[in-house]
Formats: sequence, C-alpha cells, structure tokens
Amino acid sequence: MEEAMDPGPSNLNSWNQGIEGQPNRPTEEYHDSNTNEVAEPIATNAAQERPKSRSSSPAQNSIVGCRISHQWKEDWRVTYWKGVVVDQMAINPSLYLVKYDNVDCVYGLELYKDERILSLEVYPEKVDTSQVSDPILANTIIGKTVDHRFEGEHGISKLWRGLVLGEVPVMKSWFYITYEKEPILYMYQLGDDFREGDLRIVPHVEEPPCNLDLEIRGKYVAYDQKDGTTKIGMIIHKVDSRPSVYFIKFENDFHIYVYDLVKKI
Repeated sequence: MEEAMDPGPSNLNSWNQGIEGQPNRPTEEYHDSNTNEVAEPIATNAAQERPKSRSSSPAQNSIVGCRISHQWKEDWRVTYWKGVVVDQMAINPSLYLVKYDNVDCVYGLELYKDERILSLEVYPEKVDTSQVSDPILANTIIGKTVDHRFEGEHGISKLWRGLVLGEVPVMKSWFYITYEKEPILYMYQLGDDFREGDLRIVPHVEEPPCNLDLEIRGKYVAYDQKDGTTKIGMIIHKVDSRPSVYFIKFENDFHIYVYDLVKKI
C-alpha cells in the first residue's frame, strides 16, 4: 500500500522466534524499533463506549465478499483504492477486514465510520466463491508452523518462518498466514507453493494444547513503547487452529496483528 494509508505500525514481538531472511512481499517497511515486547491488558472490555462518527449503513451486514472502491483522504492527499471485503469482526461489527488489490496484507477498517474514507462504493457482485477448497491441503497446513520461500532481489530466495492460521471465509483457496518477522495478517493462495516445495511444514515444532478456554476477545491491551508512548488495541478474533493465538487491532493502525497472548499475558 502507498504511504498515505500506511501509518508505519510496529514490528512487535510475535508468537515465536524469528529467522533470517526477508521475502519480497512482507517487507521491513513495517519495522519499528521503539516497541517493547510485552502487552498488558487494560481493565476494560468491549462494552466500553466507543467514539461515534458517521452513522452506519443498513447494508453493511451484507458486504462481506463484495468488491469495494473508495478514496482515502490523508491530510491534503487523496488516493484511490479497490479491494474485497473478506470478513467482518463479530466483536466489533463496524470493523471489516479488507484485501486490497496488489497488497498482500489484510487491513482492518471501519468502512462506514472512518471519515478518511470517501466515496465508498460497494459493488453488488460477490467475489467468485465457486472455487472448491482443498480439504487435504487445508488439513495439512492449517495450524502448522511453516517455512515459506520468497524470491528476493537478484533472484535470491529467502525463507520466512510463519504460521498458517486458516482459510479465508469467502475465498476458500486463500489462506490467512502470519510471519515471525512480520506478525501481521497476510493472505495468499498457498496451494501451488506447497505443491512446488516453496511452503514446507517445519517438523518437531511444539504446538500449544487445544483445550484452552480463555475468552479475552473484546478486551483492550496496551503496548508501552521505548519512546514513552503507548499503543492501545482491542483483541478482535481468536484463531481456531491455535486457540492461544489472537488478532489485535490497534488504534490508528490499519494492520491486523497476530500474537500468542497466552504466552504474553
């Protein structure tokens, strides 16, 4: 995404240790060395009143799977964006996950409330959901730690260690994935990479137990940064394939962060 819609989120510590290398799609432009590693929960919950802006649209419950376009106004600069709405967060129904064209990471935006979004158009045609999911592939890679090979500069391949989180709800041939060095939410069609050997499951990686019962969705967390500022975010989603892994949406940050909060709280 262009800088006008990229506030420069922190490269916070994720669910495991990093590995060397950098792909040509997840990039170090998200890096922020001012962030500490530990998040502290705030004594509040999702019922706390949220700031109100524009009124919501009655059609917003039906836009998941639709293509959209809009302008984005940041100070004096206006840019134009097209993408697909891939999910809506149950804990905060005004928050949508959007996959923009030619952008690999997933953005979280309140499409009907954010006053920087202008001329929002929702197209009635849904994305093509006729592609049948591959249950064998899904069962093989979802919830697994993987090494994902990217082609870097000058044709040099680099491995990025990541975690396959699950299928994208409205695009079953796509998968959510996050990376240790870039713990934000990405989505890719991983089938070809897996068959061609560019996505390999890492053996003998200890996985957390699946019987965890920790309901912290809707809770707020705070990250104290080395520059003295604090980032406030909400836990918005629990990953079914890894019950200790959650999505976090920070204020004034469009990326969705992915963390193992059981290890951190």
